[in-house]
Amino acid sequence: MGTATSLRLTGYAHGGGCACKIPPGELESVVRGLQPSPSAERTGELVVGLEDGDDAAVVTIRDGLALIATTDFFTPVVDDPYDWGRIAAANALSDVYAMGGRPVVALNLLCWPRDVLPYEMAAEVLRGGLAVADLAGCHVAGGHSVDDPEPKYGMAVTGTADPAGLIRNDAGRAGLPLSLTKPLGLGVLNNRHKQTGEVFAHAVETMTALNAEASTAAVAAGIVAGTDVTGFGLLGHAFKLARASGVTAVIDSAAVPYLDGAREAVREGYVSGGTRRNLDWVAPETDAGSVGDDDRLLLADAQTSGGLLLVGEIPGAPVVGELVPFDGTRLRLR
Repeated sequence: MGTATSLRLTGYAHGGGCACKIPPGELESVVRGLQPSPSAERTGELVVGLEDGDDAAVVTIRDGLALIATTDFFTPVVDDPYDWGRIAAANALSDVYAMGGRPVVALNLLCWPRDVLPYEMAAEVLRGGLAVADLAGCHVAGGHSVDDPEPKYGMAVTGTADPAGLIRNDAGRAGLPLSLTKPLGLGVLNNRHKQTGEVFAHAVETMTALNAEASTAAVAAGIVAGTDVTGFGLLGHAFKLARASGVTAVIDSAAVPYLDGAREAVREGYVSGGTRRNLDWVAPETDAGSVGDDDRLLLADAQTSGGLLLVGEIPGAPVVGELVPFDGTRLRLR
């Protein structure tokens, strides 16, 4: 599957996948204070915006109908262009699923070094994105491209949801469990792939899997709080959820599932700078207890197209912690 080529896409990127995000602390300083003018007239009501750094923006259009808008793109996380397209599309669609919605239409976002990499590879990237959008039942209708020294791909996605069934990161309540729908370890395996060329088919399968089924199950179970786990790692996204909800998130490190080979990759040093920055960001508000360095790095591992972190339980998703009343720290590991 994909284009047979001696060109390694990951070699043209300074980082890989969601690990290339601007660090969360730096990003928050950039967007702090960006508030729309209260006097301007607008269509619909903005019910989820910048305030808590949720997964997507949500505007109510009419009773019973909310519009979800999001965008996500990144540098190559694998060398196979078709797989990269599939992973990037699944990751972008995930933001809609994380809000309890369904994607309706997507637009491609493509940055391409046109004098360096062949257009045949770009076509494979777009073909991969289309394949995943088809699985999601989401239209792909054009997009935008830019001549760029570094390849990047993703999608701008619009979805819909019932405003009464939204899943938000500020709706967590103490006393409820935390469930995780995909194993961790994608970041360290992707970094190992970038450095060695080893292919981890099970990691690709995890990244290309849609969060549609988990989202549907969460809405059916009445879950109203959650987020997806991507570039800021489990700890970063749990921290944001706990802060927005005014609670403490307790993570049971022994209950967290990991992909085969993830622990070995950490031991051998395949840890991205993004993962270390994630850990540094949450450290001041984390009680790490007796959890060791390798486990903390895995919990902060920068995921690409990871699973959903849900405040509640759904079939098949392990419980990895709970929310408790705020105890002075936002994260507590055990």
